[in-house]
Amino acid sequence: MQIILAEDSTLLREGLVRLLTEEGHEVLAAVGDGTALIQEVERQKPDLIVVDIRMPPTHTDEGLRAALEIRERWPQIGVLVLSQHVEKHYAAQLLTSNAARVGYLLKDRVAQVEEFLDSLERVHAGGAAIDPEVVRQLLSRTTHVDPLSQLTQRERSVLDEMAQGHTNAAIGQKLHISQSAVEKTVNTIFDKLDLARTTGYSRRILAVVRYLES
Repeated sequence: MQIILAEDSTLLREGLVRLLTEEGHEVLAAVGDGTALIQEVERQKPDLIVVDIRMPPTHTDEGLRAALEIRERWPQIGVLVLSQHVEKHYAAQLLTSNAARVGYLLKDRVAQVEEFLDSLERVHAGGAAIDPEVVRQLLSRTTHVDPLSQLTQRERSVLDEMAQGHTNAAIGQKLHISQSAVEKTVNTIFDKLDLARTTGYSRRILAVVRYLES
């Protein structure tokens, strides 16, 4: 996989370069700001970018804005965003723009190497990878207009795993239920969230987007 990194912390940036290189990936460039990221993406067209949300000069949302521009101009490129803390607004803004080939991870997740690398692979394959802590905080929001309020505990657990990008088989293993039971639960979630009966992966993405918008 060909990857471009954008992270203003030299220590983390160099650590990611070493980790990805050791895992057999090709790091085309490693930069420290959003402008340089866009320039490198335009020049080299990587398979995926890994970008910090907060970068110079203001350390607010430069990385996010660069990621959104890249998703608009080159939708075939996977985008994995890193954040120091759970920032629900930024997560929703990124993921609801087009929740395919996209991930949102807390930086602490990078230390869990296998999970981080698995997230990269899921995003590269066209799926979504959302940090479990982000999912937990989003699912914990309860209001009388919450479209998720009609879901059972099992359905919410399955949606939690879907949001992290896991397949039905993987969800069944994690929740200790059969794959057919997962498939039935997923279809029930689609019905309860009033998602159109279309085939393909898109309804899974729509289900994730629906709860992010809630």
